[in-house]
Amino acid sequence: MRRTICIGYDPREDEAYRVAYQSARECSNAEVLTIKLDEVREKGLYTRKHELRDGRMYDVISDAPMSTEFAISRFLTPELARRHQGPNHQGERGWAVFMDCDVLVRKIQANEANNRKRPTLEALFNIIEQQPFFAMACVKHEHNPPPGLKMDGQLQVLYARKNWSSVMAFNLDHVNNRDLTIKTINKVPGRDLHRFCWLEGRDDLIYGLDPKWNFLVGHSVYRGIQPHIVHFTEGVPTMPGYENCDYADEWRAAVAKLRAIV
Repeated sequence: MRRTICIGYDPREDEAYRVAYQSARECSNAEVLTIKLDEVREKGLYTRKHELRDGRMYDVISDAPMSTEFAISRFLTPELARRHQGPNHQGERGWAVFMDCDVLVRKIQANEANNRKRPTLEALFNIIEQQPFFAMACVKHEHNPPPGLKMDGQLQVLYARKNWSSVMAFNLDHVNNRDLTIKTINKVPGRDLHRFCWLEGRDDLIYGLDPKWNFLVGHSVYRGIQPHIVHFTEGVPTMPGYENCDYADEWRAAVAKLRAIV
């Protein structure tokens, strides 16, 4: 069964993206793809209009700000995974995982099934592959941050199921995901996509992952948890005000390793 990971890219967060990409590569055997706005536009997969208002990107259809370039293009993950596999692919297409670029996949030998040790993201895939009934999998956060600014001055936008889509897995073989078409992605408001509108009325098709698979720094407070994917949702440690947040030292170590390679 094929395993694919897609990571969103925003040029303003290039260093964060490289940390996410490298940590995903080191912690899995899956193919890791990048979602870049210019590239999906060139392929004709993304036709939504956006404009600058007061220096911020706004999605015209949603009439709402986009904190990153991949705010909505993330939902192209299933299409990009299928295309990467090729039109003549035979058999099951498997699962595709999307992750924001401000995450760090930690090197934990996760002991999840059959008492066997697996690289972090291999353990995640092992979990979701045992759930063929489900169309999606994610951590079902109850995340309601106060209004204001985050990251590099971006507006904190509230919407239903906030941060469910920041790390999410798609069952590429599930019949209900056929309703997540390119037309849908380019037509409906982003807030509807983020609440998984193509599964309207079928919440039973969304598998709830353990919070360790999308641990929100500064918000997730589950005691005794060993985070596997650390998500710096409000700002990575190089941004003012977040230098001393939890797991900042691990993130900086990952940055230093990347810089040493270059």
